[in-house]
Order: sequence, then C-alpha cells, then structure tokens
Amino acid sequence: MQRMLGVNTWVWTSPLDDTSLAVIARAVAAMGFDGIELPVENPGDWDPEAAAALLRELGLAPRVVGAMAEGRELVRAAPETIAATQRYLVHCIGVAQQLGAGIVAGPFYAHTGRTWREGADERAQTVAELRRSLEPVVDAALAAGVTIAIEPLNRYETSLVNTVEQALEALAPLLGPGLGLALDSYHLNIEEKRPLDAIRSAAGSIAHVQVCGTDRGAVGDDHGDWPGFLDALDDAGYTGPLNLESFTAHNDSIATAASIWRPLAASQDDLARRSLDYLTALQKERSTL
Repeated sequence: MQRMLGVNTWVWTSPLDDTSLAVIARAVAAMGFDGIELPVENPGDWDPEAAAALLRELGLAPRVVGAMAEGRELVRAAPETIAATQRYLVHCIGVAQQLGAGIVAGPFYAHTGRTWREGADERAQTVAELRRSLEPVVDAALAAGVTIAIEPLNRYETSLVNTVEQALEALAPLLGPGLGLALDSYHLNIEEKRPLDAIRSAAGSIAHVQVCGTDRGAVGDDHGDWPGFLDALDDAGYTGPLNLESFTAHNDSIATAASIWRPLAASQDDLARRSLDYLTALQKERSTL
C-alpha cells in the first residue's frame, strides 16, 4: 500500500513558532511530503487556527506531537505536577482538534531523560499510577475525536517504557479508540531483539509511526530493513502515515536533548529529501510486485 509520508518540524527548528512554521510548511509541501508533524513544546508557541489555514492551503495532513520536558510527569511525582501534565496533554488534544489532526503522539509518562531503578512490585505500582493519570486524558481525547499515541523510548531516555511488550502491558486496560502506540524506528532498533516481530505484536494498537535512519539521519542509507519494516506494518494492519522525525544539530537545546553531536546530512533539507525519495521509491517498487 502507498502510505502518506510526513515530516516533523524538529528536523529544522525548535521551538516552532508562527514564522518558522510558515517557512517550513511551504518547503515541506514543495519537497512533496503529504503531511507535517507539529510539536507543541509550550502552549502558545504558535497559533493553531493560523496553522490549520496554512496546512489546508498547502494540502498537508497534520499530526501533533507533545514534548515531555523536565517537570512533565504522570508518575512518581507530586499531585500538582501530574495535574499540570494532564492539563498540558489536554491542551495538545485541543490543538489537534483545531488542526483536524487525529493523533497526539509522544512519550506521555515521564520527562524525557528521566530514569530510575525499581523492582517488580514498585513497577506494578508505577504502572497502576500511569493508568490512573492517563485515564482522564484518554477521556478528553475520546470526547475530541483524537487518539493519544504513546511512544516507547530507548533506555537512555526512560526506564519505564522501552519496548512494545512493556507498552502493551502497561496500557492494556486503556487501549482502544482514544489510546494507541506510537512506534519509532529509532527506538525499535535499539531496544527490540526483533523489531519487525515487535511491530507485528502491536497489531490493532498502532496509532502512529515515526521513522528515521538508524543513526537518526536519513532513511534508506542506513542498515535498517525498510522493506521488512513496511511488511511488518502491513501485517499489523497499520495504514497511517510514516513521519520522518530527526533533529537539527544547530539548536543547542534540541541537539543536547537528542544527543545530536554532528551533522547527520549535508543539510537538513538534504536529510528530509533523501528520506522522502527513498520511501517514495520503495513504496512504488512494492506496489508493482
């Protein structure tokens, strides 16, 4: 099948604002992408109504991603911190509703980079707390016609949800129209013994998929089994877009957060175009088989 191909604005900038969005969205459309991922790092950074009008003009399908900055926690935190994080996620849902985006994706459990050790009993308590904290957020998503997509991260960015198996176990009672998984090829490559089997194991629960090269660079010139990746998504019944997520080394805060210490392509435009060209050609080739 021919999936839509999108790209996250983090490839070029952080934080997003109205001015940079106007420039990036037009460039993304000119490259030939079908969609765009818009991060909500801080409420008010950019205007959802203006963004919606711009994306309609350009014919770009939107998705929203949240940013779990330090202090955003749904587990092992003070009640007021959890409540503030819930309000932030509900805000992201409202932004998605304004944009006409059906997905809000991200690692919605603890701030990125937060790790801790815990035994089996402690983990069970943390998972139970996560479910309680997520329940009102999922209710808000359902009411808005939006799905929250929760992303497992690698071991260096979280100690709570690293694998698809852990995500399915932790979220099982809540999975459904308002809650699914966001799978990222970068984290799958690090944490899964067999990434393609992990994708298949999430059949029926995959709400969003992000891709990049195994080095966080362009898709297609890395060691990833991309034909197999698409086969696994087909087997899992996922029909949504593939959205490129990488980061620029030219922004100190985002480069540090994502450990981007060197340029991953000749330019960020080059990284995006090569990924788009590879995935477009691969999908075309598969459609003729």
